[in-house]
Amino acid sequence: MSSIYLEKLVMKRESKSFIDSLYAVLSAAGQFDGPKYLLSGLTGMAFKLSIHERLLPMSVTAYGQWGTEHQPAVDNLGYLTITDSGRVRHSTFRHFQQAAIQDTRQNLDQGMGVIYWIPEFGVIHGYDDVDRVFFAKDGISSDDQIILYDNFGLNFTSFWYYQTIGEKVDIPIEQSILESLRLAIHDWDTPFKLLPGKEVANGKEAYTYWINALNSGDYDAGGAMYILDSHIVSRTEIRNYLQYIQGTWAGLKDVVGLFEQLLQHMEIAATCIVKDREARRIDPTFLQLFIQSLESARLLEDQAMGIFKQISAGFPDPKRTTLPRWGTHSAR
Repeated sequence: MSSIYLEKLVMKRESKSFIDSLYAVLSAAGQFDGPKYLLSGLTGMAFKLSIHERLLPMSVTAYGQWGTEHQPAVDNLGYLTITDSGRVRHSTFRHFQQAAIQDTRQNLDQGMGVIYWIPEFGVIHGYDDVDRVFFAKDGISSDDQIILYDNFGLNFTSFWYYQTIGEKVDIPIEQSILESLRLAIHDWDTPFKLLPGKEVANGKEAYTYWINALNSGDYDAGGAMYILDSHIVSRTEIRNYLQYIQGTWAGLKDVVGLFEQLLQHMEIAATCIVKDREARRIDPTFLQLFIQSLESARLLEDQAMGIFKQISAGFPDPKRTTLPRWGTHSAR
């Protein structure tokens, strides 16, 4: 019987919950010392936009099959990463649960926190075999969440997910930057990632869902505020990331300008919000101004992706042009 508690691991909700979790794990282990926006940009996570047709709060994390989305994100940093996930209704859940418990303990023994769907994403940073519990942080409360071994993976969403981070290989920074632009292009041009369902749209199409929901009036008011807040944060991260890398290739300075304009439109959208009995909502008087801001943001982001495509076309892309001899497969 043993226990471990990673005291240095601190998580704070500021970005997408996955990035907040990844940043907490890497920074605590001394594996990443840059700003969070750099991590969000290099992984391509900042560019992900997903919108439910009724603007439900789950929109922010519904950007695709998590393993499929997070694997290339962490790969682009050069880290070995392993994910496992599924639905608790599956008859094999308890088998996978026990394997996940052991894997989580082993990674904690090596001084690495483990990303875990609470929900949203958080970090497991300790365990105690005597009490058979894990200690987790959600980035919102300073207090730990206690997860019984027997309850690992159980939550109200019916999904379970965890991800471990391993050793690192060095990747030239220009290569990582180029791949981050290509990940952004892919996200922008992929309208639906949760097929066969089309309740959630991604990329450029997500803006259309956002605008349509507002025009219809049939949307979740709380979710609409969460989506707006998250969007402003992510687009600010993109602007900051592009400022950081703008000297890499010609054209990136122009993209910085586009995202600065985009943020100006999102600031206008934010002025359309009123507080009513402690709850924030869009003022109906300014609904069309809010929608116009989204339409302008969509146009500017589309122009930015056009420049990304021009930059990408100037370099070979074997990852997307070479077909493995075993073919391709869809995510589980």
